[in-house]
Amino acid sequence: MEQLMARDLLTVDAAAERLKLHVKTVLRFIHDGRLRATKIGKQYRILRSDLDAFAGAGSAPKTSGTRVTAVIDVPDVDQELLRRLTSVVLGAATSSEQHPDALSIDIAHDPIRRAVKVIVVGTPSDVSGLLRLVDACVEA
Repeated sequence: MEQLMARDLLTVDAAAERLKLHVKTVLRFIHDGRLRATKIGKQYRILRSDLDAFAGAGSAPKTSGTRVTAVIDVPDVDQELLRRLTSVVLGAATSSEQHPDALSIDIAHDPIRRAVKVIVVGTPSDVSGLLRLVDACVEA
């Protein structure tokens, strides 16, 4: 069996630095099961190969160049509309994962203000398609 060297294991701090992310973001990826890690004592250790696979080392997608960012603010969101919006937006993100210029989507829900903010980054045609889907979902 292959022996692990100390340099093959990274701390959460080192992984966060390599990914240029906050430590809490890396911990969230670990807790969500998106990034493999082993708990040693009270700390997590991440295999360098797992971090490289997570980061997609050597497999950066080629982009066509033109990218669009859209911010969608939806006021007065009840639970039903929130469920529909989330399904539509995440469905669009999932369907575009095979596309080399996949959509990048962030959703933020503010239950106190009853508002949802959706931030979309992608090609002009992909973003406009998602905007039409969100518009139809909100108007329904």
